[in-house]
Formats: sequence, C-alpha cells, structure tokens
Amino acid sequence: MLNDRTSALSLLATRRSGRPRDLVAPGPDAAQLRRILEIAMRTPDHGKLAPWRFVHVPQRARAAFQTLLETAYRDQNPDPGRLEIEAIERFAAHAPELIVALSSPKASSKIPRWEQELSCGAALMNLLHAAHAEGFAAGWVTGWAAYSPKVLESFATADERIAGFVFIGTPAVDLEERPRPAYEEVVSEWRGG
Repeated sequence: MLNDRTSALSLLATRRSGRPRDLVAPGPDAAQLRRILEIAMRTPDHGKLAPWRFVHVPQRARAAFQTLLETAYRDQNPDPGRLEIEAIERFAAHAPELIVALSSPKASSKIPRWEQELSCGAALMNLLHAAHAEGFAAGWVTGWAAYSPKVLESFATADERIAGFVFIGTPAVDLEERPRPAYEEVVSEWRGG
C-alpha cells in the first residue's frame, strides 16, 4: 500500500506498458484481479453511467478465444498463411490474464457519447495503474480483432465497441521507456482572445 504522496507519484511516474508477448506467470490471483478491476471502476463518470464493461477471459477459456479469433480472421481473410494463424495462436495465449474492455455508452443519457467514451479510456488507464500498483505489468492493445464484427458479437451487446484487450502478467524482460513528447510540445498557456 502507498502511504504518502511521494510513493504515489513515483508509482505513476514508473508505470510502463508491457508487450503482451513478454508478460508471463505469475499473474494476479483472483483477489488481486478483482482489486485491479474495482480500481479501474473508480474513474471520472459524468452522470454515473458506467459506460464501460470488462470481460475476463480466464486461462481455461483461451482455447475457445483462439478458435473465435481464427474463425473471425478466416471470415475476413479466407486463405490465411501459416504465419498469420500462428500469430493468432500466440495472441490468444499471451499473459496469464486477459481482460476485454468494452466501451458501453448509454444512448438514452443526456451525457454526450464523447464524454462516455473518455470515461472508458480513463477506466482503462486506471486498470493499467492498478496492475502496476499490484506489482504486474499490463499491455492495452487493439488490432484487427478489436474491429472484427465476429469478435465483437461474441463479447458485446448492441452499441458497444471493444476498447481494447488488456493483458496482465509479470514482465519477462525489462520494460523499455518509450520516447515521450517534450513538455513544451504538448503544454501551452492560453493568453486570452
């Protein structure tokens, strides 16, 4: 547990994304995964709509997930090569834990859809920070599967979209710091008018 502001800021400053292929066991146990997801839910949410959902794909369901991905890929690419199918097999098996994050806007609400989608992104960022706080790394990815109608229909209800696949585990390699924009490139001061 974090006891002071310095520790919290250090945690935020040291979070790195892990490549799903580099995340291995151990992963979070059931209690840790629940805490991670509960923290993800503590996100800005104008209107208290919870315009996001999380679907856990446990290890015991990974073979079925792989079959779904391969079927969906073959629907879009009738004659895939061996390397494409092997890539799908690897994707389905990455990391000890997999969460499919869904953007689930409430059309009946007066809250603009854009704000609801931002809340989903914020929930995902909280998930990544919580995984890091629990001592794991996480990788949030999309790719063709996030936009596949067949994959979507397996996870989502009407008007939902896959916001990403979040793989969680222990990094098998050192996490690299990626280039970050210079402060002056993305922060400015409004001077009126």
